[in-house]
Amino acid sequence: MEIEDLTPVLESGQSAGIGIIGCADIAIRRAIPAILRSPFRLAAVASRSREKAEDVAAGAGCTAVEGYERLLETPGVDAVYVPLPNSEHAKWARLALEAGKHVLLEKPAVPDGDSARELVALAEERSLAVMENFAFLRHPQHEQARALVADGAIGELRSYNGAFGIPPTDPGQIKYQADLGGGALWEVGCYPVRAAQEYLGESARVLGAGLKSDPELGVDVSGVALLGDDEGVTAHCAFGLSHGYRSTYDLWGSEGRLVLEWAFTPSHSARPVLRLEQRDRETRILAPAFDQFLGVFGTFHDAVRDPAARAVHHRDLVRQAGLMAGVRAHALGARPRGGAPPPPPPPRLSARRRRRSSGCRWRTPRARRAAASARPGPRR
Repeated sequence: MEIEDLTPVLESGQSAGIGIIGCADIAIRRAIPAILRSPFRLAAVASRSREKAEDVAAGAGCTAVEGYERLLETPGVDAVYVPLPNSEHAKWARLALEAGKHVLLEKPAVPDGDSARELVALAEERSLAVMENFAFLRHPQHEQARALVADGAIGELRSYNGAFGIPPTDPGQIKYQADLGGGALWEVGCYPVRAAQEYLGESARVLGAGLKSDPELGVDVSGVALLGDDEGVTAHCAFGLSHGYRSTYDLWGSEGRLVLEWAFTPSHSARPVLRLEQRDRETRILAPAFDQFLGVFGTFHDAVRDPAARAVHHRDLVRQAGLMAGVRAHALGARPRGGAPPPPPPPRLSARRRRRSSGCRWRTPRARRAAASARPGPRR
């Protein structure tokens, strides 16, 4: 069956039109102000509520559309931004790609590697871009950090340690709804896992993980993941929804340490600090203020306009989805969809076998003295 090519063709110098599927808080607070300053032309916003769409569109100066499907049929929409609940991402990304639209998905894009590969295959078949929105990566502080590590400021990199935690909020919010893809791993755990990939090699994989669930909420509220690569670099990622606020990562090398104190969610006017520790000297580096959402829409526009710029985003999307699925699988003791099974746990030994296998190393001093006195003396 021949596939109709619906991909919009942009003339040189023409701004791509973007539509927003859903009027989520992040779209109103962060995305729309950034789009209005980006190379994109904001064409339309869609909501299932006509009143909601009109209210948001009036403030943004664009077309209001009732219904997500109708936005995909709206003239002048070349690309879409999807800030819907996590459980809706794969469905609407697929429909948008089938309609010939480039897609920017709010993180986490999809829950597993197979889903990511399916979206990327569809995008490449239609000559489209599909990208996951990790806006923090566009902030200059991360470019500074990568450059310092590459220049040997901390010697050879040994390990990464990242943490993102936020205080508890209204349990009725989407991030606490299991059927909508909520939980700490998807809401905040994806940040330190994604940042770790900037420093681990292509062989990065999950070595272990744990999740703590709240039985009343029905979702995980905290967790930890351990990643590693073939070079021996490890990454420890901690996250949670019931914590004091923390948004940081540090890089520990053979000759020093680099700390990013506000790594994931700095405001557009903030100047984050990078702290470089080298032997007995500490240097504080002030990063420039920057709207990382403006940065991500600029990067997405580049991918829309330039087919050569898409491959890295497609690769990153698949890699991130696979690692996130691996974290969850390790934590739950299950096999990730489309991935290798986690290693089996070590066999459990009975208390008697543990004592036998450990010899006297686990005996108390009193037990060792008793055992020594019971041994026969030397033959005469």
